[in-house]
Amino acid sequence: MFHAPNAFQRAPLPSATRESEPRRQGTTTATAAPPAPVANKPPAGAPAKKRDAYFDNVKYLAIVLVAVAHAWEPVMDGSRTARALYMVAYTFHMPAFIIISGYFSRSFDLSAAKVKRLVTGVAVPYVVFETAYSLFKRYADGSPNQPISLLDPWYLTWFLAALFIWRLTTPLWQALRHPLPVALVIAVLASFSPSIGDDLDLQRVLQFLPFFVLGLQLKPEHFQLIRRREVRMLALPLFAGALVFAYWAAPRMQLGWFYRSNSAQEMGAPWWSGAVMTSAMFGCALLLTIGFLSWVPRRPMWFTVLGAGTICGYLLHGFLIKGAGYAGVFDSYDWLSAPAGLVLVSLVAAAAVTLMCTPPVRRVLRVVTEPEMNWAFRRDAAGR
Repeated sequence: MFHAPNAFQRAPLPSATRESEPRRQGTTTATAAPPAPVANKPPAGAPAKKRDAYFDNVKYLAIVLVAVAHAWEPVMDGSRTARALYMVAYTFHMPAFIIISGYFSRSFDLSAAKVKRLVTGVAVPYVVFETAYSLFKRYADGSPNQPISLLDPWYLTWFLAALFIWRLTTPLWQALRHPLPVALVIAVLASFSPSIGDDLDLQRVLQFLPFFVLGLQLKPEHFQLIRRREVRMLALPLFAGALVFAYWAAPRMQLGWFYRSNSAQEMGAPWWSGAVMTSAMFGCALLLTIGFLSWVPRRPMWFTVLGAGTICGYLLHGFLIKGAGYAGVFDSYDWLSAPAGLVLVSLVAAAAVTLMCTPPVRRVLRVVTEPEMNWAFRRDAAGR
């Protein structure tokens, strides 16, 4: 049976985007995260801004990738093919989310209305779901000592903490002459700085920062270039090559490089490898993200409407995956690690996150994902 190096492996779901195992182990991405921000609501009486079907399609397909990759984590051990697919998905699904989040943050400034939206749309969900996931582990997993710490994001909530920080710094990146090289230097420095610590998952904040800054620099015409036929054709051999390379690298490469939540030294690697891997992973993620974006449909599809609810799918699907792990589902049914089991797990995760993105779920969760909270803000902010 195939067994890959397990140092710093985030076992039961990562990154997209929290537990008491070894340091950051078992915490994951993504996610995840990460869901692109919802546009500000128009003033009363103004026509609602028309949503772009392409970007809603991007967000939905990306969140499906996040959920499926998270569902593979508990069952992929022993399957070199599953691990290779997981590595390819993890190379670009969170970078894609973060780039789109940066793109829709281009107009952010420190005006009262924008700050209010940042608090209600990012900070409040972070506090609510960080608390909810910690309590869920405490009682569903029988871990009474699981702390509730708003400074140490657990599991999926790291993306909300990161998005809050990135958005606050948007005016700085918009003012710099060469923001992307500066962000890349910061990410490289973070990758061999173990003293950064775990507060607010700053390693991830800094190592994923270049993708957000890149999104801030993009313009609509860049997405027109990405969607050209030549790019779509080149994306096919690109992904084929990535899968072949990932299959070769699966037993040799630590998954920690994909999560970006630890320094090189904390993964047992020499400090200089942090600089090499951060640069290489940025290039690989950028290429695969371009390939992914080139194949996303431009026209309205049956799932386009679900793009507006990806934050719900992102924040909720972790309860399903963690709950199955706490209940011993993955340990009790070894056949889930077989090819048929992996297909079933993938289909269940995709179907579940799809339901979680539907308008009824979004309406129910709006009280915590899009609260008005006019009572908490001055009239000049609350009235917009």
